[in-house]
Amino acid sequence: MTRVYAISAVALIVAMLVAIAVMIILGERSEIASDDPFGQCRSTQIAGGAGSIGGPFELVNADGDTVTDADVITEPALIYFGYTFCPDVCPLDTVRNAEAVDILAEDGQSVTPVFISVDPGRDTPEVIDAFVSNIHPEMIGLTGTPEQTHAASQAYRTYYRIHDTDDEFYLVDHSTFTYLVMPEHGFVEFFRRELSPAQMAEQVSCFVEAAS
Repeated sequence: MTRVYAISAVALIVAMLVAIAVMIILGERSEIASDDPFGQCRSTQIAGGAGSIGGPFELVNADGDTVTDADVITEPALIYFGYTFCPDVCPLDTVRNAEAVDILAEDGQSVTPVFISVDPGRDTPEVIDAFVSNIHPEMIGLTGTPEQTHAASQAYRTYYRIHDTDDEFYLVDHSTFTYLVMPEHGFVEFFRRELSPAQMAEQVSCFVEAAS
């Protein structure tokens, strides 16, 4: 009988230790979550954390001037990597982003749409200017040398592959995420192309309000 009591006591102690460990782990996770000012807004998980995406870049704007990320991201910005010759995806995605920006503006929140080309061979500043002007009057278009655009793409961990440039109608494979970047926080979230303008605006609004 004494042995049974002893076993029961050991089992109880083990259970208590496990419970304490779980409480500690949950407490640590809660503390980590509370340290994130945008925790309530996030709908994605990023390998390596948000700090592993984004960073400084140097590109050329539609006026032909060299600009940096500090010149471009002066308020919350939605950044999209694509190319102007893109037959379907880029026009749809950039228009969606522009519509989301307009919805946010109606609610008094100013967000800048940004388009970065991954096809610098064709996307000159003049071509970029014509493209973004047709999408939204406030959209910033950026291009650059192959080295500059590649560095910007790597910073945001985007993918692109340019096909045979001997064909003037060559296509470019590329990822289709849109990135929300803020001046004081850098990259904070990415959005998939399946989101509607209203859905994107709602999610962006949460981040903008949390940052204010």
